[in-house]
Amino acid sequence: MPSFIVTCKPEATEDQVKAAKQHARDQGGEIGHEYSLIKGFQVTYPEGTVQTMASHEHVQDVEEDKQVTTQ
Repeated sequence: MPSFIVTCKPEATEDQVKAAKQHARDQGGEIGHEYSLIKGFQVTYPEGTVQTMASHEHVQDVEEDKQVTTQ
């Protein structure tokens, strides 16, 4: 299942972050990790579904959750 990191806008309130999480759930997403250093969370969607998190008014960025390495 595809997994994404959703970062909310820095000025987003706690209620606005909750609204973004609810939007993800309403689209069939399952919230995984919730971050404390940034206003964001990890969400997993069923394969083949369409997500509109990037267009949500309180979301700043959506990126694929993948392994990162240093060289």
